[in-house]
Amino acid sequence: MQDRKTRLMGRLIRENKGHFLAALVCTVFTVIIEFITPILLAETLDYYLQGKPSRMPGFVNAWIDSLGGPAFMARNLWMVGLALVGLNLLSGVFSFGKGRAQSVAGENVSLTLREQLYSHIQKLPFSYHVKAETGDLVQRCTSDVETVRRFLSMQLMQVVNAVMMIAFALFYLFRENVKIAWISMVMLPGLFLFAFLFFKWVVKNFRLSDEAEGKMSAVLQENLTGVRVVRAFGQQEYEVEKFEKVSSDFRKKTFKLCNLLAVYWATSDLLSMVQSMLTLLACVYFAIRGEITVGTLIIFTSYIWKLLFPIRQLGRILSDAGKSSVALGRIDEILRLPEEPAEPDAIKPSLKGDIVFDHVTFAYDEGRDVLKDMSFTIPAGKTVAILGATGSGKSSVVHLIQRLFEPQKGEIRIGGTDIQKIDRYYLRSRVGLVLQEPFLYSKTLRENVAIAAKNATGEQIDRAVTDAAAKEFILGSDKGFDTLVGERGVTLSGGQKQREAIARTLIKDYDIQSFDDSLSAVDTETDAMIRAALKKRSRDTTTIIISHRIVTLSQADWILVIEDGRVAQQGTHDELIHQDGLYARIFNIQSALEEEFKEENKGYATV
Repeated sequence: MQDRKTRLMGRLIRENKGHFLAALVCTVFTVIIEFITPILLAETLDYYLQGKPSRMPGFVNAWIDSLGGPAFMARNLWMVGLALVGLNLLSGVFSFGKGRAQSVAGENVSLTLREQLYSHIQKLPFSYHVKAETGDLVQRCTSDVETVRRFLSMQLMQVVNAVMMIAFALFYLFRENVKIAWISMVMLPGLFLFAFLFFKWVVKNFRLSDEAEGKMSAVLQENLTGVRVVRAFGQQEYEVEKFEKVSSDFRKKTFKLCNLLAVYWATSDLLSMVQSMLTLLACVYFAIRGEITVGTLIIFTSYIWKLLFPIRQLGRILSDAGKSSVALGRIDEILRLPEEPAEPDAIKPSLKGDIVFDHVTFAYDEGRDVLKDMSFTIPAGKTVAILGATGSGKSSVVHLIQRLFEPQKGEIRIGGTDIQKIDRYYLRSRVGLVLQEPFLYSKTLRENVAIAAKNATGEQIDRAVTDAAAKEFILGSDKGFDTLVGERGVTLSGGQKQREAIARTLIKDYDIQSFDDSLSAVDTETDAMIRAALKKRSRDTTTIIISHRIVTLSQADWILVIEDGRVAQQGTHDELIHQDGLYARIFNIQSALEEEFKEENKGYATV
């Protein structure tokens, strides 16, 4: 797992190596300038004004001598001031360059991760999406990506900055005075140890906080998606309590993380202040004894913070690195999930032939078969209806035809070809499916109908909505076809959503059309209109209709009755109503209810 995260991070950095290299160069020059400034002040006080030995390299002193030596510099201190101003301006330029390069690299990494995650999620098997929590996926694609971006754009160069500053500070401190240098390092082991322990604590607690945020996002997404159900059953208070519970858990774990940060900064500040005080006292003591110059005192008091600050920052760098590692791990958990396998040898045959289920066994979970050694044939170009109790396996049949799932045993053939050999994306583009609970996008009615056929003409859209019996309610909407549908179609009734979804399917000429109880929310008259339109259109199209309405099933060319994952009966309507079985029982129940309803209406009419 760690190797995968390292490789992923390395790839992201390599893809933006130009920007990271520019940030590295700017960081190096910024650190060098930071160390030159105190040396220049010390050189002015000791060498130019007091004639003490110089700290500058030989080529610098040679240039000073050519101008007139230390005496010339003492008379022209404005040159030192100008040099300090110039150095700080140059430092500002390099700081800007570093910040810009890091920001561009970080945003590029963020863009890459988001697009890679989104693309990968689109290619994951349908079986994964059935069980995945949408809120958690959103968390990984947003918050976790942002954590990685923040580390790469803000903290990665801080690592280089910290290492260089510590190395330069130690070099110059020991060069100036070994005794004071050792005194200046008394608290460093404690700071290093505390930073390491802090890193371990933060990684553990950040993972808990991040997972708690994912659960909170999942609850929020679920509530907003099911807002109609929440209102219908008056569950607002329950949902509020449920959200408060996960929100409080997130707050508790995040608060613990904040407490760790507070303890770290307070403790590291204390240790740094103590170390700074010890260094200052040592410098004053040795300066009074004449063992060091004022310039040396300035260098030590300046450089001690350049030594302590990056060590203090080490805790933040390590904590952000830990957070980034956790976030990258959560991102990698998605990226390493196997996509639907490539099919280089897959074929794209005609799908106009018979659909044959040959001893098919299928289970969503191991050991719990939904379809059990199922065999049947759906003739090409015919309308076949499927009846069965809830959970009998009706929907699984149409899902298997689209290869949303794969059977554990047996074979499914279309036109004599095993669908395992057919390119799955081609297959799905030729097999239309309308679900009982259709998903509509937050777009206009026109855009929702044309979503499967981007270049559909007005005539094609008009024909599709007419055949789906949706034209009347569309034209009756505020803005007709340009009426905006609420998210997931919340502004439409169940029947309107189903008709809109049927129109979306009918706009394409599929070889096979499946209607998974997608006429359940429309009235019987509309049901009849849609079935009549389907019959006119489907001369070359194989149509599968799943329904519990006998009136819908009765018009089919062939009817399958599924019980407990097996085909219990099959035949025409006239054949099945004369056989003992589920079909005849439901027919008798619905017929009796219809007669009872007519009698009651007749009584009301008499009154």
